[in-house]
Amino acid sequence: MTSPTLPHALGHVDVPRVLSIAGTDPSGGAGTAADMKSITAAGGYGMTVVTCLVAQNTTGVRAIHTPPLDFLAAQLEAVSDDVAVDAVKTGMLGTAGIIGTVGSWLDAHRPPVLVVDPVMVATSGDRLLEPDAEEAMREFCRRADVVTPNIPELAVLTGATPATDQHAAVAQAREWAADTGVAVIVKTGHLDSALTTNLWVGPDGITAEAPSRRVDTTSTHGTGCSLSSALATRLGAGDSPQRALAWTTDWLHEAIEYGAALHVGRGHGPVDHGHRARRLAAELEAATAEPGFFDRESWVGVGIEGET
Repeated sequence: MTSPTLPHALGHVDVPRVLSIAGTDPSGGAGTAADMKSITAAGGYGMTVVTCLVAQNTTGVRAIHTPPLDFLAAQLEAVSDDVAVDAVKTGMLGTAGIIGTVGSWLDAHRPPVLVVDPVMVATSGDRLLEPDAEEAMREFCRRADVVTPNIPELAVLTGATPATDQHAAVAQAREWAADTGVAVIVKTGHLDSALTTNLWVGPDGITAEAPSRRVDTTSTHGTGCSLSSALATRLGAGDSPQRALAWTTDWLHEAIEYGAALHVGRGHGPVDHGHRARRLAAELEAATAEPGFFDRESWVGVGIEGET
């Protein structure tokens, strides 16, 4: 197991190759769809292995189809047989069988960075896994470099009651990190406060924290998927925990702010994963529209003159 005091030994990677192992969302806001958008936004090359086919949209889940485990294993091997993976993020695994299959593959093909989003409990408090799968997920999380539970999932990991304030959540995370050697991202978005803070908590306490202002919006579908994928990408690029957490928190805060403008769905809408790229494209378009931008005389002496 690599240390939760990343960056990993490979150092800086220009375009990290990041694998998402998760379920689907045909409405595009969560699961592998959100993961791919987040990985791209964070500067990575995204790949996906599908664990479950989920019929869902912004209003809820309608049905789940789980492909055979041998097909899941075939997907995993297809990636590792051909591509060097810099980081892996896991999301919805769903059953004890899926967790075991993914765990065996990870044991054989340990990535430099492993971020686990332990999808076990909905924000409403509803349990999403059967008891055997829940226990398997607790053990699976010990493989990670860092886990990203919500407040109810942190309680399941630690066997405690859900924390009601940041102090209690950090105490739970620190105890679990000390027992496992795995860092925990404490996300206070589910707590009642004007500020939301993401904290990197290890056995010795808080290593990094990134506060942001709470956004009054219903566009929060897929925030957990997006955070874990972006974090895995930045860590896979060689960022320190402090830098990776700060970048991810800042980007996701803006994505939540801009999400409502997408007008997607009638329920809890998605965040806008492409907000920064869209703004940069608009700024570039405005700049290139300036008179003289493409005049030949403007580029003399900057490596353009004389080239054919």
